[in-house]
Amino acid sequence: MNDDNIALNMKNNMRLLIVDDDPDDRELFIEAVKEIDASINCVAAKNGLQALEWLKDDSHPIPDLIFLDISMPLLNGSKCLAEIKQDNRLVNIPVIIYTTSRNVEESIVLKDMGAVHFISKPRDAEEIYYLVSVVLEEHLFAAPNNR
Repeated sequence: MNDDNIALNMKNNMRLLIVDDDPDDRELFIEAVKEIDASINCVAAKNGLQALEWLKDDSHPIPDLIFLDISMPLLNGSKCLAEIKQDNRLVNIPVIIYTTSRNVEESIVLKDMGAVHFISKPRDAEEIYYLVSVVLEEHLFAAPNNR
């Protein structure tokens, strides 16, 4: 079995949570994921509070990855990340910061808090597709025994 077949098999039933207050950004992100692999299940939350409510509901499966914006109302991404990393059930979920911020100091702080990546939001759909595909492939091949 070649690497492409392994990746396709591992994506089956993959679950992503995208947390972003901008509905257009959420929609573009989900469209990019579905273009990469339509079998990936995407759940969206419009802020950190809604994301935590969903994550802490035991009836929902734990996502394989969380893409988290920083600047959001009610509960921002930094506070949401801190809550995720303090919850024993959620602590091992890889969190990718997905934001318009390009602040290097902020990215260092967020990585120290447990984020695995800090990605500046791309400007167009093609860039989103590329970044999402790179992150998904990296996740799939970095931790094949986690599924």
